[in-house]
Amino acid sequence: MEWLIPLIIVVVLVVIVGIYLWATYNSLVTLNVRVDEAWSDITVQLKRRADLLPNLIESVKGYAAHEKGVFEAVTQARAETLSAQGPAEASAAENHMQTALKSIFAVAEAYPQLQASQNFLQLQAELVDTEDKVQASRRFYNGGVRELNTKVKVFPNNVFAKRLGFGSRDFFEVSDLAAIAEPPRVQF
Repeated sequence: MEWLIPLIIVVVLVVIVGIYLWATYNSLVTLNVRVDEAWSDITVQLKRRADLLPNLIESVKGYAAHEKGVFEAVTQARAETLSAQGPAEASAAENHMQTALKSIFAVAEAYPQLQASQNFLQLQAELVDTEDKVQASRRFYNGGVRELNTKVKVFPNNVFAKRLGFGSRDFFEVSDLAAIAEPPRVQF
């Protein structure tokens, strides 16, 4: 009978540890899926913006065909955005995209007929809306990454999280924060 009490204590401790591991694993899986979903939202918005760019370029090209360098920069930035394979690459592509968009809108400001074009105004409004959605998606993604990274790094989770296949994720940061502080605008 004396061996029964220590055995019960050991069994209870094993059950408690098992329940803790089960609950922690499930919460890590949930956070990981949420971060993946948030990243998917970002890529959808980046793709939407990239799909708007050819129409925007065609609208501006009709008025400013001699601005070949600007159009090439936008096309290059679009290609970088579509080929980005993670937060770091997407951040670099985002910087190039913001610079290219500012250039194309600067060119557009020089052409009053273009600024009055209904097609151009509609594309500009859609682009501003998409930029807002990219920023909202980025905030949601970074919030999920913050929660996941915190969960992975706190004790005692940090002891076994990596063994279970969970690690820290990268934030979607942009090196030039001033470049993305506001969506590109054209002032009339």
